[in-house]
Amino acid sequence: MLETIVDFMNNLLWGKLLVYGLVGAGIFFTIRLGFIQLTQFGHGLKLLSISRRPGKHGLSSFQVFCTSMAARVGAGNMAGVAVAIGMAGPGAVFWMWAIAVLGMATAMIESTLAQVYKVKDDDGQYRGGPAYYMEKGLGQKWMGILFSILLIICFGLVFNAVQANTIAGAMTAVFDFDPIYVAIIITILSGVVIMGGLKKVARVSEIVVPVMALAYIAIALVVVLMNLEELPAVFMLVINSAFGWHEAAGGAVAYSIAQAMQAGIARGLFSNEAGMGSAANIAASASPNPNHPASQGYIQMMGVFFDTIVICTATAAIILLSGDAAGSGDGVAMTINALNSHVGDWGGAFIAFAILLFCFTSIIANYSYAETNVMFLSGNKKAALPIFRLVVLGMVMFGAMAKINIVWNLADVSMGLMALVNMVALLLLSGLAVRVINDYRQQVKAGEEPVFDPSKFPELEGQLEGGIWVGKQAKAEK
Repeated sequence: MLETIVDFMNNLLWGKLLVYGLVGAGIFFTIRLGFIQLTQFGHGLKLLSISRRPGKHGLSSFQVFCTSMAARVGAGNMAGVAVAIGMAGPGAVFWMWAIAVLGMATAMIESTLAQVYKVKDDDGQYRGGPAYYMEKGLGQKWMGILFSILLIICFGLVFNAVQANTIAGAMTAVFDFDPIYVAIIITILSGVVIMGGLKKVARVSEIVVPVMALAYIAIALVVVLMNLEELPAVFMLVINSAFGWHEAAGGAVAYSIAQAMQAGIARGLFSNEAGMGSAANIAASASPNPNHPASQGYIQMMGVFFDTIVICTATAAIILLSGDAAGSGDGVAMTINALNSHVGDWGGAFIAFAILLFCFTSIIANYSYAETNVMFLSGNKKAALPIFRLVVLGMVMFGAMAKINIVWNLADVSMGLMALVNMVALLLLSGLAVRVINDYRQQVKAGEEPVFDPSKFPELEGQLEGGIWVGKQAKAEK
């Protein structure tokens, strides 16, 4: 019964509403921002290079970037890419790329809005995200409450079960570990970090994420170099399959354009989170450099690029260059088998270790997203956090031993509902976001260091928390 309901919701959300909604919104934001993900790509890299400066009341932009990457880079990049290829063929990879490019503009909008409407909690830490801009920007607190509940279910509970499930699957496949022991160890390690709250999550992410991402990219480059002569054929296979030009021949499987689009967009969004409103929760916690909401928008835009265009493509290259385009086994096993075929048996151990790090950091970062929304529901009071942390750890334990299909399908439903609510808010607030971003760009063009002055935006009067954005005086916060 549960699986029937979940399947119906998935078909409705991903077969109709979100596939068209996310693509349409991404195109709309891309045009309104003047193709910012292409024309301002270099500026985004520049901001990322100076993002380590710590803020007075928030995390550094680099800590926030690493925390959002910790959430993005996980099961979706490894098992999820494999699932998409297995379900819909190599063409799914192209649609992952497409939704990532469009999603970069969407991420720019939502993270800029998160910064504009951020608040301070009792400890002076910045908090914010879609729930806050729904309440303050749209005046719709009920909408913020609905989003918070969906995000807590999605990230705090279901997604963490998915990540734990992926870790257990990898450890069982490679080392034949008993899932219950894997579950206990993951739960204990997760508890050690999340009990320290947002700042501890950020510190751990800042250390682990760059190392694990670079190691994974390096092994993918090795695989590409080993199979360099096959690369053009694999690239053409992706393009042909994406548009239904790939015929079933020689035992290969032909897939429809609709299959490739649905799988690629769903798995791409699961991985890079653009439009879901999730990364915006941590984006609001930064003291950006320069001190303007749009500068954090650029940082999060680059996060989408590195997650999908770089890391998901690394997984796709490993799988497709192995010749296993039709897929064998579940997502984890498919990725492990593919790397084993390239480098030998140690490839499986490498993937298992990479999954352990990728998915563990996703668990703690997902928790940080949910924590901000628990704070929103409780009026920025921390009394509910200890109980919530125990519930999260219970879901981690459950996820490591759950059936893979129902967990992935529940993740898709909860993610889709969350994205739907957030996209409505983004479209309604997009005019303000575009003006804020253009304000930043005009100051850069004039050779100034951008500073956010709320007085330029009369509609913000009475909507912002005092003392956070104070025009030129904001330069004093270093």
